[in-house]
Amino acid sequence: MGILGLLPVAARFGWKGILVFGVLAGGFYFFGGSLGGLGGAQQGAMTTPNPQEEELVKFVTFVLNDVQATWRDAMPGGQYQKAKLIVFRGATESGCGVGQSQMGPFYCPTDKHVYIDLSFYEDLRSRMGAPGDFAQAYVIAHEIGHHVQNLLGTSDKVHAASAQQQKGADGLSVKLELQADCFAGVWAHHAEKRKLLEVGDVDEALGAAAAIGDDRLQKQGQGRVTPETWSHGSSEQRAFWLKRGMTSGDPAKCDTFAER
Repeated sequence: MGILGLLPVAARFGWKGILVFGVLAGGFYFFGGSLGGLGGAQQGAMTTPNPQEEELVKFVTFVLNDVQATWRDAMPGGQYQKAKLIVFRGATESGCGVGQSQMGPFYCPTDKHVYIDLSFYEDLRSRMGAPGDFAQAYVIAHEIGHHVQNLLGTSDKVHAASAQQQKGADGLSVKLELQADCFAGVWAHHAEKRKLLEVGDVDEALGAAAAIGDDRLQKQGQGRVTPETWSHGSSEQRAFWLKRGMTSGDPAKCDTFAER
């Protein structure tokens, strides 16, 4: 069964309903029957997943496929190329070097893979105060946003700029991250139109965006805020651009580089 066949289930039972239906149907059909399935999640440096991890892998793989289907339609002419998702615990090799859990989720443009340590979701819930399934979905959609930027050549332009242009609260690196937030919102807009969202999902996503703002993380970690070292933007900025994408559903409204 493909994603389109799952949409009525999602509409009736929400995100958790998708997972229950997956268990009842048997197997990880979202990605071809195993953790190494075609175009879906692959197992990185991780032991055999326990039942809770299996459920989470099913969830993130469904989200990955749905986000990519949205961008396939938004980028006509075969411009969109699928990314793959690697789930791991602790550390794993990537085309951009060794990925470690303390780095958080990341996208590697070299191999076009999204890497997520499953323990990050526990941190998101318990340490950062951003629980909920849709908060987890937002993280994946943000990383696929970076994949879209890579395909469009936006990432290359930012990385080719001087270090001075990239750094700080008004730097290009922050604008790149905020655009990925907006792109995540574009997917959420279309997910809502297809009735994939439940009551409270939008608030979960906005809460997650705010929870991982540079100002909030710096305040928690070092007791002070230093905008000159920001890499992703403030809580207010991240929630603003995610909501911009959610409201418009239009990637053209995500030009963070044109606005201060």
